[in-house]
Amino acid sequence: MVSSQSSCLRADGRRADELRPITFQNHIAPNAAGSTLIEWGDTRVICGVTIEESVPRWMKEQNLAGGWITAEYSMLPYSTPQRKPRDSTKGRIEGRTQEIQRLIGRTLRATLDLEKLGPRTLCVDCDVLQADGGTRTAAITGAYVALTFAVRRLLREGKLTENPVAHAVAAVSVGVVDGRALCDLCYTEDVAAAVDFNLVMNAAGEFIELQGTGEEATFTEAQLAELLALGKAGIRHLLRLQEQALLGD
Repeated sequence: MVSSQSSCLRADGRRADELRPITFQNHIAPNAAGSTLIEWGDTRVICGVTIEESVPRWMKEQNLAGGWITAEYSMLPYSTPQRKPRDSTKGRIEGRTQEIQRLIGRTLRATLDLEKLGPRTLCVDCDVLQADGGTRTAAITGAYVALTFAVRRLLREGKLTENPVAHAVAAVSVGVVDGRALCDLCYTEDVAAAVDFNLVMNAAGEFIELQGTGEEATFTEAQLAELLALGKAGIRHLLRLQEQALLGD
């Protein structure tokens, strides 16, 4: 049950259950099979999908049918107030980067029937232009839109006979800040959160991933139920925004 605290305004004027403004600018990358720029408050992520007419070698070796989806995630050097060096200059991919791109890949693979995709790979790239909290949830939410455009292209070109997308998918953050359960944490709220969760769900109301931790704190079952209620309501709103973004394209 969502707390009555949801009526109390936050520092940016939002209610506890209110998302930041979200927009999609589609077809931002002409060379991609599908792309969108998702602007989520002051967080901005370009999501693009390219198509390779082959599958990873391990799939061939194991004689696995169908296709594959892989994802890469990066924060551009100017996405944060202090310049963030590229992973390539450090000679390794940061653990956080690996975790997020694996999460994006797992999420998108859970939304598609990979056998219907056929023997091809959809490569999803999510590049953060500006970060103000929730970059992984924005990347997942935008990546689904870009992926849908790529699938529609394959259908138009006759390379697919069936739509492999089973359900839409979106993600949102929730947390406990100063004793209040909040949905969609911006950066200042994220760093102050005593409890921090990321929810990934599909349009069927099923969980794909639930990442949560007490940041040097504990949380009760009642608080968990409140956070889940906030997150589920937020995801329902995101799914409606995705549906609107995909109309007419």
